[in-house]
Amino acid sequence: MIDPVGFGSCLQQSKSRERSCHTSGRDLGSLFPYQGAGALPGLVTLSPCSLPGFRKLWAFTGPGFLMSIAYLDPGNIESDLQSGAVAGFKLLWVLMLATIIGLLLQRLAARLGVVTGLHLAEVCHRQYQKFPRIILWLMVELAIIGSDMQEVIGSAIAINLLSVGKIPLWGGVLITIADTFVFLFLDKYGLRKLEAFFGLLITIMALTFGYEYVTVKPDQKQLLQGLFIPNCKGCGTPQLEQAVGIVGAVIMPHNMYLHSALVKSRQVNRADKREVREANKYFFIESCIALFVSFIINIFVVTVFAQAFFNQTNADVNKVCANSSIPHSALFPNNNETLEVDIYKGGVVLGCYFGPAALYIWAIGILAAGQSSTMTGTYSGQFVMEGFLNLRWSRFARVLLTRSIAVTPTLFVAIFQDVEHLTGMNDFLNVLMSLQLPFALIPVLTFTSLPSVMHDFANGLFWKVAGGLLILLICCINMYFVVAYVMSLHNLGLYIGAAVLSVIYLSFVAYLVSQAPPGPPSSWEKTSGQHTAPLYLALGVTEVEVVE
Repeated sequence: MIDPVGFGSCLQQSKSRERSCHTSGRDLGSLFPYQGAGALPGLVTLSPCSLPGFRKLWAFTGPGFLMSIAYLDPGNIESDLQSGAVAGFKLLWVLMLATIIGLLLQRLAARLGVVTGLHLAEVCHRQYQKFPRIILWLMVELAIIGSDMQEVIGSAIAINLLSVGKIPLWGGVLITIADTFVFLFLDKYGLRKLEAFFGLLITIMALTFGYEYVTVKPDQKQLLQGLFIPNCKGCGTPQLEQAVGIVGAVIMPHNMYLHSALVKSRQVNRADKREVREANKYFFIESCIALFVSFIINIFVVTVFAQAFFNQTNADVNKVCANSSIPHSALFPNNNETLEVDIYKGGVVLGCYFGPAALYIWAIGILAAGQSSTMTGTYSGQFVMEGFLNLRWSRFARVLLTRSIAVTPTLFVAIFQDVEHLTGMNDFLNVLMSLQLPFALIPVLTFTSLPSVMHDFANGLFWKVAGGLLILLICCINMYFVVAYVMSLHNLGLYIGAAVLSVIYLSFVAYLVSQAPPGPPSSWEKTSGQHTAPLYLALGVTEVEVVE
C-alpha cells in the first residue's frame, strides 16, 4: 500500500519546516499518484496533530460552507417565501427537520470521501454494473441541470428587478451565462480564496435577508412555536403540498456527490484511524455550523413572508401597491383570491409595503443566491461526470454543455412568455429535484454501510434502519408530490404518462435497494491510499498550502 501520510510526516519531522511545505508538482506526484477524478483548484495539506483545536477546525473549514450554498439557492428561497405566505409560521418545524436530515446525510457523504479517498460518483463507478451506473448518472445529471435552471431563473429575475425592468428577463439569462465563465477564473487564485469568495456571498445573503427580517419584525413567539411545536392546525392541501415541497427544495441530490468530493481537498492520513476519525469529527462540526447559518437565513425569508403576507389577498396588495412608488400593481388583480408569491412578486410586495430599499436589497440577496449556486452546480457536474464515466473534461467544456441544456428552455420561456411562466418553472423543478433524491440517498447509505468500503467506519444498525426508513418516506413523499402536481394539470394523457413513468421509477429504485454491490476488501486496500490527493497534477498545482 502506498503510504498516504508520507508528506504529512515530513512536515512534522523536518527541521526545515518551510522547505517541507513547498514541494514541486513532480515530487507531489511521486508521493500521491493522481488516480481520482474531479479536481478542485488547490490542495490544502493538514497536519492535524500539530494544530490546536480552533486552528485545526479552521483548517478543515471550507467544504461544508461550499456545500451549504445548495441550501440557499433560488429554489430554496422561493420555497421559503411560499411557505410563509401559504402557511404562516406553521411549517418552520418542517424546515428545521429537513435541514437536520440533510445534515445527517451530508455527514455520511463526507465520511465516504474522508475514509475511502473517493467521492460518491467514483465509488458508484467501481461498485455498480454498467447499465444501472449509466441510468444513475443520467438521473443525477438531470438534477444538476434542473438546479442550473433554478439558478439562471433566480439571477435573471434579480437582474431585472435591480435594473427596474430595463434589462429584460432574457437579457438577465444571457448575463448569467456569461458570468458563470467569469467565475471559473476565480479558482486560479487558490482554494482558500475561492472558499472566502463563497463566504462573502453567504454573508451578503445573511445581511440582505436579515435586513428584511429586521424591517418586517416577525412575531418572535409565533416563530418559536412554529419551530419547536410540530403542528399544522387548520392546514389543508396547499399547506401539505408546501410541506412536501420544503423537503424537495432543501435536500439536494447532487449535493451528496459534491460534499463527498469537496472533503478530498484536505489531506488526511487514511492509514491512521485516529486521524481519519478526527477529520470526520471536524468536517461534521463545520457542516453543523454551515447548515446552521443557512438555516437562519432560510428562517429570515419564511418569517418575513409569514408575518407580512400570510392570509393577504390580491386586492389587499393591489391597494397598497397602487399607493406606492413601485410600478407593479398590475401584477396583483383586484380580487379576493389568496395572494400567491414567487421570488419576483416577493420582491415587489416587499417594495410596496416597506419601500424601494426592501425591493432592491431583496434582489441583491437573490442575485447572491443565484451566483453562488452557479459554481457549486458547476463543481457537482464535473465530479459526477468524471466519476461515473471516468471521463475528464475541462471545466469550461463541462459548463458549456450543462449551461446550454439548462439555459435553452429557460431562454425560450423568458423571450416568449412573461415572468409568471418563468417563475412557475420552479414548481416543476422542485418536483424534479425531489424525484432524484433516492438516486443519491441509496448509494450513499449503501456504500457507507459496507465494511468492504468503509472498514471500521461502516454504519451501525441504527443508521441502516433509519436510512431505509428515510428512503421509504422520501419515495412516498415523491409519489404524493408527483400525483398532486400532475392532477393540477387536468390532462388525461399526462395522467397515463405519469403512471407509466412512476412504475419505471419505482422499479429502478427497488433495483438499487436490492443491490448489495460486490466490493471485496482487497479491491479497496490496493487503491485507498492512491486517492488522497485528486487534484494537483490535472491543474498543474506547483505547491501545497499548509493551513494553520
